[in-house]
Amino acid sequence: MADTAVYKEESAGIAGQRGFLRKTFLHNIPAKIAALPMVATVLVVFVGCTLWTVYYSFTNSRLLPTGKFIGFEQYERLFATSRWNISVTNLISYGAMSLVLTLTLGFLLAVLMDQKIRFESAFRTIMLYPFALSFIVTGLVWQWIMNPTLGLQGTLRNLGWEGFTFDWIANPRMVLFALLIAGLWQGVGFCMVLMLAGLRGVDDEIWKAARIDGIPTWRTYVSIVLPMMRGVLVTAVVLIGSGIVRLYDLVVALTNGGPGISSEVPAKYVYNYMFSGGNIGQGLAAATMMLLTVIIIMVPWAYLEFGGKGRRS
Repeated sequence: MADTAVYKEESAGIAGQRGFLRKTFLHNIPAKIAALPMVATVLVVFVGCTLWTVYYSFTNSRLLPTGKFIGFEQYERLFATSRWNISVTNLISYGAMSLVLTLTLGFLLAVLMDQKIRFESAFRTIMLYPFALSFIVTGLVWQWIMNPTLGLQGTLRNLGWEGFTFDWIANPRMVLFALLIAGLWQGVGFCMVLMLAGLRGVDDEIWKAARIDGIPTWRTYVSIVLPMMRGVLVTAVVLIGSGIVRLYDLVVALTNGGPGISSEVPAKYVYNYMFSGGNIGQGLAAATMMLLTVIIIMVPWAYLEFGGKGRRS
């Protein structure tokens, strides 16, 4: 009898495993077949190219990826280069200011839009319009505006304000703020739309309860509404952060990394070494460091966002 019971349990376990495998691999086969090209693209293009980049960053490749393995020499040379260190510092400074100001201004504009103002659709379109432009166009427009001779400074001086100065793109100490203005002009509208969608998802009963309890409006936004918009905030941070890490075209169009190398960024460093400087190994080492930075930021966030939920449940 005992052997029979054990046999039945083993049979039930095997049947359950077969059912699980059948449900996993044989369920909805047409959809899985349709997804194969996408999976192959991800494996070959993204994973394959990433591994290729990391491998050749440990070689002394110059014009072509044919160099021999040299270990960490490219990375040692990378961090000994002042241009790379300046580019990293610039990206950190620009990124911190851009992230904070984009989120803050986007949320404040969304709060204003949420007051059911007249011509809301027109204002929303106007604020979102810069996001439809490429960073190249944005950079060129703001380059004309900030040009010390032909732009705002020259125009106001011709009108009689001889002492007016607005030469930020030619000033090494102010050039990052020039980039910041152009970046905010393009990105704040998109962040506003995201925040506005989150605000419109808040139940009206919450506002009624807050008014009955006498909670000030600003306190309701900070203590109640913002925590409820956690998903929207995370989405905004991820989108803005990804744009900051790959910052390149705005810099090329507005300052081209100048004056000197005062507005250099890592993406421009990678491009210059790979295509202009003829040093693929050095460019790939810089690209690998950018990838490592993204991984260091994203892995803890992904663990807290998904892994932590599984443990708590």
